[in-house]
Amino acid sequence: MEFLVASSVGIMTAAGVYLLLRGRTFPVVLGLALLSYAINAFLFAMGRLTIHQPPLVSAAASGYTDPLPQALVLTAIVISFGMTAVIVVMALRAFLESGDDDVDLLGERRTRPGQAQ
Repeated sequence: MEFLVASSVGIMTAAGVYLLLRGRTFPVVLGLALLSYAINAFLFAMGRLTIHQPPLVSAAASGYTDPLPQALVLTAIVISFGMTAVIVVMALRAFLESGDDDVDLLGERRTRPGQAQ
């Protein structure tokens, strides 16, 4: 099971980095979302699964569930939602200003193959 979780986190991270390096804004937003999912899965996998254990340490409990990974995942979800919203607004504004969704050289007009200068 650990191999499955580790490989899924690695695949999501690789796909997120690949999409972040694309030349259009929509794949960049998708890559950021995939990276945030990979980080959330990694943070959640940091705490091991304990069944029938209390979430807080008490005198009667011999073991406990670590609440820190769940708190970190909740915080990461909120931060990634805010970051995604900001990047979508920035991409929309850049598209409306330049008329193109390329992330390279937004201020300059490039000529495409087959297009007159």
